[in-house]
Amino acid sequence: MEFLGLYNYWIVVVLMMAGFYTVIAFDNLVKKIVGLTIFQTSVFILYISMGKISGGTAPILTGEPEVFSNPLPHVLILTAIVVGISTTALGLALIVRIREAYGTIEEDEIQDLDDRQ
Repeated sequence: MEFLGLYNYWIVVVLMMAGFYTVIAFDNLVKKIVGLTIFQTSVFILYISMGKISGGTAPILTGEPEVFSNPLPHVLILTAIVVGISTTALGLALIVRIREAYGTIEEDEIQDLDDRQ
């Protein structure tokens, strides 16, 4: 049962595969954006999990030997979250424009409409 000790990595794998499946399996563009967001969240969890050390403290020097957790992955993920929200908003805005232009957000219907023109 040692493999269950790293449950956060199992969560990463499950979320990553769920997001990947959602992007591949569905033709609805909103569902694809949701799948990409789930995939992106799994990457965030992976980086945060790698940055934390059991028993580690904040890297504040006290003069005593201690084990420190690296704060850099957490800071980078804060930036990645902001970028992820921005790209998700942009993707949803593009889907609104596609809906106005084509009257649908289903990928196969949009390709059929393009093939006819």
